[in-house]
This record gives sequence, C-alpha cells and structure tokens, in this order.
Amino acid sequence: MSPHRQPPELGRLKKRSDFLAVRKGDRRKGPFFVLEVLDRERPDEAARIGYTVTKRQGNAVERNRIRRRLREAVRLSAAFDMKPGHDYVVVARRDALDAPFGALTESLCQRIARSSRPKDTRGGQRQPGHRNA
Repeated sequence: MSPHRQPPELGRLKKRSDFLAVRKGDRRKGPFFVLEVLDRERPDEAARIGYTVTKRQGNAVERNRIRRRLREAVRLSAAFDMKPGHDYVVVARRDALDAPFGALTESLCQRIARSSRPKDTRGGQRQPGHRNA
C-alpha cells in the first residue's frame, strides 16, 4: 500500500438482522475464513463489514486476537477492493490465529476481489481461462 493512499471509510454491521441478511448473499471459502457478501444495491452508500468469531474458535483472548488480525488486514489492504453498497461478513476459522499475516491479507484480498467480479450469464462467477461451452 502506498503511504499516501487512505483506506475508504467502511461502515460496521452491528445488528443481528444485518448479519443474517448477508447470509443470503454469496459465500467465498478461504483457508482462514469464509467471506459472505451481499449487494444491497445502494452504490451511493459506503461498504459495511462485520466479523464473526464463534466460541468454537477458542477462548475470549484468542477470539479477540483473530478479530483484531482480520480487522487490520481489511484496514491495510482489503478495504480498497470493497464495493460501495455491499455488506461483507468475515466468519473466522481457527487457522486465522496462527496464519502468517501476509497470507491472511492476501487470501482476504483475493476473496473480496473475486466477489466483486461481474457474473456471467449463467449466474456463476467467471473464471480466467474458462470457456463457456
């Protein structure tokens, strides 16, 4: 990231109903988390993000550390790929606790960039090098 670029402002998902609404959108599985994305069809509003780390992922100290690592990865680089008018929920896995930070950031950026690609006519995601027959 260039030292002169400021990350865009992101809103936060706070209400349970917002988190549940995002579950109806696209899901992108990664090695350290699952990314859920919902297009609210409001391009004039800022993107919003929420984080979910269940008790299954560890005690309170470990869960908070996972959440802090994910927030920092979004702040440093992934926020630049988020589209306005979209909601994002990062559902953490235990592996996010010990993952190298670079790998965590890269994986998050890839999933967000993939979720913002245009869909093909069949409703699936376009894949590079894949021909529609």
